[in-house]
Amino acid sequence: MKLHDLKPAPGSRKERTRVGRGIAAGQGKTAGRGTKGQKSRAGGNLPAWFEGGQTPAHIRMPKLHGFKRRWRIEYQVVNVGRISEYAESGRFGAETGASPLTVNTEVLLSAGLISTERLPVKVLGHGDVTVKLFVAVDAFTKSAREKIEGAGGFVQATAPVVVKGETKQDRADARAAIAAEKQKATDAADAARWATPAPSATAAEATTPAADATAPVADAEEPAEEEASTADADADAGVTEAALAVEAPPADEAAAETVAEDEEPAADEEAAAGDEFVADDESADDEAAADDDGAADDESGAEEPDETPSARRRARKTTDSADE
Repeated sequence: MKLHDLKPAPGSRKERTRVGRGIAAGQGKTAGRGTKGQKSRAGGNLPAWFEGGQTPAHIRMPKLHGFKRRWRIEYQVVNVGRISEYAESGRFGAETGASPLTVNTEVLLSAGLISTERLPVKVLGHGDVTVKLFVAVDAFTKSAREKIEGAGGFVQATAPVVVKGETKQDRADARAAIAAEKQKATDAADAARWATPAPSATAAEATTPAADATAPVADAEEPAEEEASTADADADAGVTEAALAVEAPPADEAAAETVAEDEEPAADEEAAAGDEFVADDESADDEAAADDDGAADDESGAEEPDETPSARRRARKTTDSADE
């Protein structure tokens, strides 16, 4: 056997398929890339996380991996095997005996199994329990509870028990029902208190019957006196009105007299004005006739004295004014 005689085992190596070398080679034409499209071109390979153009998962997720549930309770965990070992070795400050050894948060903190009292403690079921224990912490797993009770011990969960499947609405309904029951009890107590009459008021009513009996009589006398005084006042008012009616003339008669007095001068003035208008009309006629006579006299050349009615009327007015 020489070096150049060494060959791989038959079938362990397979020749590379040469594509794109004609149809007769078996991988001609499209060379197994299908027809058209990005992946059929040279350099058209896409990364494994490509999702067709939509935002890929590694960008949709937060930059920092993982998340924390907002209402998650962070427990300090202790296994039942460690608690049992510490109890056997006396590191809890007490020796084991017939009675269960009490283990709580203070005992675990003093022994160094937990680091603080501010966080709740949960007991897990890893390990074996060989001593009787009375463990009082916030929470237990099912296996831890079974192992402690199987060794003759007891457990007490100090944290409130959360019912599986219970929702916030269920808890709100429970609180509302409790509040309704309290309000109902309060209303019943108030109704019972107001239904019973006060003893002091009853006694006062029983001790003062005479005063209540005399009160209506006094009330009846007072309205009678008020009615009498009202009648006297009405009688006086009637007498006064009658006297005034006799002394003073009726308002309608006085108004009628005033109107008559006002109408007399007005009638005289209207009559005088009518006479003046008539006199003026007559004087206009006389003047027209005089003009005609004057024209005739001018034509005849003779002068006659002015004896027209208007002249006589003017003379009469002058004489009357002088007499006055």
